[in-house]
Amino acid sequence: MLHSLPSWNDGVARQSIIDFVAAVTSEGAPSFVLPSDRIAVFDNDGTLWAEKPIYYQFQFAIDRVREVADEHPEWKTKQPFKAALEGDYDTLARIGETAAITLMAPTHVGKTTDEFIQTVAAWLAKARHPRFDRPYTDLVYQPMLELIRLLRAHSFKIYIVSGCGAEFMRIWSNRVYGIPPEHVIGSTVATRFEIRHGLPVLVRERKIDFLDVGGGKPVGIDKFIGRRPIFAFGNSDSDHPMLQWTAAGSGPRLMGLVHHTDGNREWAYDRGSGVDHLDEALGDARDKGWTLVDMKRDWNRVFSFEE
Repeated sequence: MLHSLPSWNDGVARQSIIDFVAAVTSEGAPSFVLPSDRIAVFDNDGTLWAEKPIYYQFQFAIDRVREVADEHPEWKTKQPFKAALEGDYDTLARIGETAAITLMAPTHVGKTTDEFIQTVAAWLAKARHPRFDRPYTDLVYQPMLELIRLLRAHSFKIYIVSGCGAEFMRIWSNRVYGIPPEHVIGSTVATRFEIRHGLPVLVRERKIDFLDVGGGKPVGIDKFIGRRPIFAFGNSDSDHPMLQWTAAGSGPRLMGLVHHTDGNREWAYDRGSGVDHLDEALGDARDKGWTLVDMKRDWNRVFSFEE
């Protein structure tokens, strides 16, 4: 097991993960947890892949808004469309995760779920990260991929619980993380069933159906998984309720936070982040002994493409 996390440096964070996995999977140990109860949940943005300079779903939504802006002159004065057209990332960040869903709703209203999948796949195939000039799906944290593999090898069931759109993530989650689409919980827009050209389809509507942010995360976990996790990882106060919900259960459990401290290989931010801030959860991590992963100190590699 010690060799299962090669991109992690020796330290408290790595050891706490290894010790926890060993404790809950050793048959006969008082801390043994049945495989059916080995539920692990991960936030996505900032936890499994980078989230700067703006959430990647934001960038997708911005690009789509710009493509159809001529059909909607009212967007020039209406937020968050105005900010998207002007490239005002600070305003979009202040609005939060709802901005991405709000931007995406009218650009895809009336489209089928299959049409949406095709649009996202086409965007991912050509879009490049502005700093690294690589596909967005390359900006996955290598240490977290290794952690997912370690948990999977020990019969954990792994879920993504993210504020971003579930349909947006389900398109690539299996290819990038090995996490199947049915294990992705995210924000959703309302859909309706109808027959088009003799075929049954699901059609996206303008209304937000479920917002998987903050307190919505434990609600989503209970609604879609039906079991309290014993392992949860996030990186911001938006994930704090999910970690609190996990911590409140009985028996062994691990709550982890990715702390962005490496301004050279990635970014350094927490309380003053322009994307999502880490304040209350950071305090809880330090006060309650949660696993706090210092990116600069604990990871000898951030991305797989690093030399």
